[in-house]
Amino acid sequence: MIKIDIAGGLVIYSTYTLDRALDSEEDAINRGELIGSKKHVAIAACIIAFLAGTLILTSESIFFASFFPFIVGCLYSKGIKIGRFKLKLKGSAGGKNLVVALTWGGTIAIIVSKWTDSIFTIVSIFLFYAIKLFTNSILYDIRDIKGDMAAGIKTLPVCMGKNRIKKILMIICLLLHSGMFLSIMMNFIRPETVILSYSFLVGILCLSFYFSAFEGKGSGIKSYSRELMIDGESTIALVLRDIL
Repeated sequence: MIKIDIAGGLVIYSTYTLDRALDSEEDAINRGELIGSKKHVAIAACIIAFLAGTLILTSESIFFASFFPFIVGCLYSKGIKIGRFKLKLKGSAGGKNLVVALTWGGTIAIIVSKWTDSIFTIVSIFLFYAIKLFTNSILYDIRDIKGDMAAGIKTLPVCMGKNRIKKILMIICLLLHSGMFLSIMMNFIRPETVILSYSFLVGILCLSFYFSAFEGKGSGIKSYSRELMIDGESTIALVLRDIL
């Protein structure tokens, strides 16, 4: 399982680093520290990480799980332009969050389907990660409010305000984990105590005590803690599950 965790981390890294490496108007404001960085180095790192993750997953007879999020990541970052028609997933209120949720929830469901044929198990795990990543992506939208407003991008925090979004995310967090523990009681999923407990702890900490750290770019320990808590949540939870 640790090999699968490593492969997942590599695919996640390649997808999100690609988004950071490709310029966009709002990122020039939200992530000014990236201005002047060597984009070709980041893109090369993306390709290497993606190929390594794909090789590991393929060796475990898990196909397509790496290609799906990477392709969607490319569409998300730059979109498709055919004549006057342009499709870009980045920029609509809630649309991007939904794409992120369905993409990673679907990817994890593909991987899980290798070990189970139970549709209830697959759907439960899909919903958990889809909803969890939906809320996490909104947290980053809160951090990026300034750049999104300047670029005219109407994200959910821009449209609804951060205080209302905070309350909604807290309710979602409580309902999500309550539903997952109910799924355990109904034997839809195994009692993944470590994963669910860590997920709940991170969600509550981010929304209750650490919420202000998501505003602005942040620096030092706050910035590193934010990246670790949000970007590294799933990987850390899986690693903890494997070693405990």
